[in-house]
Amino acid sequence: MAAPVLRWCCPARRWILANIDRGPRHGRGAPTGSRSSGKRGQSSVAQQPLVTAQKPRKGEHQWAAVVGLEIHAQISSNSKLFSGSQVHFAAPPNSSVSFFDASLPGTLPAGYQITQQRLPIAVKGSLAYSVCVGKKRSQVINKTVRIKQIQLEQDSGKSLHDDLRSQTLIDLNRAGIGLLEVVLEPDMSCGEEAATAVRELQLILQALGTSQANMAEGQLRVDANISVHHPGEPLGVRTEVKNLNSARFLAKAIDYEIQRQIQELENGGEILNETRSFDYKLGCTVPMRDKEGKQDYRFIPEPNLPPLLLYDSASLPAGADPQQVINIDQLREQLPELPSVTREKLVQQYGMLPEHSLALLNEVGLLEFFQNVMKETRAEPKKVTSWVLNTFLGFLKQQNLAVSESPVTPSALAELLNLLDQKAISSAAAKKVFEELWRSGGKTPAQIVSEKGLELMQDQEALEQLCQATIEKHPQVVMDLKKGNPRAINKLIGLVRKATLSRADPTVIKEMLEKQLSS
Repeated sequence: MAAPVLRWCCPARRWILANIDRGPRHGRGAPTGSRSSGKRGQSSVAQQPLVTAQKPRKGEHQWAAVVGLEIHAQISSNSKLFSGSQVHFAAPPNSSVSFFDASLPGTLPAGYQITQQRLPIAVKGSLAYSVCVGKKRSQVINKTVRIKQIQLEQDSGKSLHDDLRSQTLIDLNRAGIGLLEVVLEPDMSCGEEAATAVRELQLILQALGTSQANMAEGQLRVDANISVHHPGEPLGVRTEVKNLNSARFLAKAIDYEIQRQIQELENGGEILNETRSFDYKLGCTVPMRDKEGKQDYRFIPEPNLPPLLLYDSASLPAGADPQQVINIDQLREQLPELPSVTREKLVQQYGMLPEHSLALLNEVGLLEFFQNVMKETRAEPKKVTSWVLNTFLGFLKQQNLAVSESPVTPSALAELLNLLDQKAISSAAAKKVFEELWRSGGKTPAQIVSEKGLELMQDQEALEQLCQATIEKHPQVVMDLKKGNPRAINKLIGLVRKATLSRADPTVIKEMLEKQLSS
């Protein structure tokens, strides 16, 4: 008997699946070894997205993946939540620790993590995000993930493992730093969806000033809860992949874990309710600790902290001091422009495609770079968008640079595009100028054009003579053109451009060639 074929794919990658009925919602049972804690893990109701585009053939099995996230964002603050210790990235171990942070005797130590888990600041929200899919990632699918709750809590210290000396050291620099925890319901089904949702949340937090949300500095960390099951059946036992601090690693870890669980179940094994970590060098998840048995977090009220009360305009007590209460309606009026609104404005103002507006916001600093170029150029927005997203961003990615590290300034690119728009240089010459700008900072595009002799030919008579000479030297190409091969004209254009060192406009060359061939 042939082995069954595994069938799973990410709906975000198979955009055709967006039109497939996702099926009914199913209540979640409590499989052996699963944990049903309200804070950690997946809720009792979850979406059941189908992950194959057609019915399985005989011997094949459909699988559905379910992904929920717990996101910890470090709040923007110079000091810790309940102490005056300063918050510094990459500070020497235990150099930003007060007596209170270390729970030393005599400081009325808490000795435990303080969290709003039982009384979260917000519940039952949603996060809208968009995924670009299709072969050219030109299809935009709008998705929504439910937010179970948002709460404030303390960060904890971290362990530093010294394998050489076989010892573990403790660094309490992070102990007591304020975190915003956002618990997303298990409404996602693959790594790309999860990574895109996290990126959208990151942009929102940065726009609000809530968090710098720099994943490379540990200011945004994600725990992913993952399980697989056959559609229509109870959800499977989940695993939790901890402390993912990169959107790329988050996507890879989730997709790997989904495939690992499917393979394990198809081979007759079982999924353990355990915590795993992602080894980015090996590209796989590895076990950390099991979670068998019910976890008892021993939540107790903190008597020194009164409840945090929020009001809206309707529930605000009469005569309340505005400085002493939190009015969410007042805060809503003060909200800055959110990423979704910015993207919509870009589409309306510049006529750009939605996927291009997504790309401009997804790269830190790229939108500001684009807007600065637009301020100084006469080029069409479509051309500016193409150069920023294709040429400029391509060079950045090739050399693994951030926008802020680019050797090409917005002013330099704007000047280059002005030369192109004035037809002072050809598109091919513009690319050569850009490459030179990237290699040798300090020179202007105009200087490079002059030094390299890249100006478009202005001598029309000389260009006509080159076209005529090319026709005479290549009679076979001319014969192919006259026999009805429309591509032959491109061969002649390329030969003339080569003779002019790409200093002639291809459109002008084509017009001259067609005129001479028809006479």
